[in-house]
Amino acid sequence: QVRLVESGGGMAQAGGSLRVSCAVVGGTFSRNYMGWFRQASGKEREFVAAIGWSSDNTYYADSMKGRFTISRDNAKNTVYLQMNSLQPEDTAVYYCAGGIVTRYETPNQYNYWGRGTQVTVSS
Repeated sequence: QVRLVESGGGMAQAGGSLRVSCAVVGGTFSRNYMGWFRQASGKEREFVAAIGWSSDNTYYADSMKGRFTISRDNAKNTVYLQMNSLQPEDTAVYYCAGGIVTRYETPNQYNYWGRGTQVTVSS
C-alpha cells in the first residue's frame, strides 16, 4: 500500500527557513504529479506548490512565488518543499499529495495524501 510520509516541519522565526520532505513509501510516484497543500487552523486547505514528473514543470500559489521551492528526487521517491522568508501567516499543517491530475491546484484531484506536518512561524 502506497503511503506518503511528511517530515521536517517545526518552528521558525519570521524571515527564517524550513524544508519539509515527503517520502513515498510502498510504491513509486515517478510518473505522478506531486503537490504540497497547507491548512491553517479554521481555514480551508489551500494549494502551495506542485511539480510534474519530470521536474521541468513547477507551479506555485502566488503568495509563495519567490519564497518557496518545490523539487523532487525520483530516485529517492521524495519530494521537497524549501520555504524561505517565512512569515507568521505561513503557519499551518503542510500536506503532501500525489496523483495523476489535470488541475494541480485542486485538492480532490489527488489520490494520495500524507498525514501532514506542522509548520509554526513566530513573529
